[in-house]
Amino acid sequence: MKADWLWIGQVAMAALVNIAYAFALGSTLYGAWLEKDARTAVAPARPAWLRAQTSLRAGSLVLVLALVMWLLYESASISGGTLPGSFGVVPTVLAQTHVGHAWSIAFVGALVVAVMALMPASAARDGVLWLALIATAAGRAGLGHAADAGFASAALGVQTLHVLSASAWSGIVMAGGLAVLPALGASTARGVLIRTAGQVSNVALFAVGLVLATGVFNALRGTGGSPEALVTTTWGHVLIAKLVLVVLAMLLGGFNRLVVMPELRRAASTVAARRFVNVLHLEALVMMAVLIVAAVLAHSVPGYVLQG
Repeated sequence: MKADWLWIGQVAMAALVNIAYAFALGSTLYGAWLEKDARTAVAPARPAWLRAQTSLRAGSLVLVLALVMWLLYESASISGGTLPGSFGVVPTVLAQTHVGHAWSIAFVGALVVAVMALMPASAARDGVLWLALIATAAGRAGLGHAADAGFASAALGVQTLHVLSASAWSGIVMAGGLAVLPALGASTARGVLIRTAGQVSNVALFAVGLVLATGVFNALRGTGGSPEALVTTTWGHVLIAKLVLVVLAMLLGGFNRLVVMPELRRAASTVAARRFVNVLHLEALVMMAVLIVAAVLAHSVPGYVLQG
């Protein structure tokens, strides 16, 4: 790992890809959850549903742009040239490298997500949208260390599941805490908020389980089975930092699920509603940090390589 400006730029674009994809996935879930309650213009859930659609469109657009910029940085890194000179290398990278092939899958998926985000909601549109999100996750998984095991490997399949589950968890937290759920602050929307909070908590709990299971697999693979790699390599230090942030996010989510939600269901008070959204907002900030550190980890040399 050489922390020059090209590496920093590539990591920054990778972090933006992580965040934008999570926003798109989380916003898609909120759109599905709120659709029935937001069908009329005066429905209490309508503002939140509209925010989910806006968040989906913004996230998908940023995702496409960030993927393009990431490819330019990757091309410059592969060629050993400068960023302006990377344009001439892009066709070769796309045609002759596994990174180019994986990027193409992710980019086409992201383009389809962006197009679907602009279309009216329907069963067909939603189906294509979800297929595109899954394809994007598979392509993104192929851009990391898991691709070293081959495109038809268990490692790549596990990493795809890790990307999907981590993005679902972080996406519903970030899109909910920063965009969608604050629009359900009115007392007339309290019932919708309580139902949606329950859906958020249940999906997050399931996603966390998948994140932990796939994360353990990836960590064992990254260390080569040697715990020493965690303390003797930069990759290990970054992984530990990521784990600390993940634990913090889990604690905040657990507080919302075990303390705030029972109070919200019992009293349906404005204070409890605000507390739930505020804690989710704080968890969203932590999740953004997790995704940034994850980008650093993906662009660091794995521990088993450094240890030989």
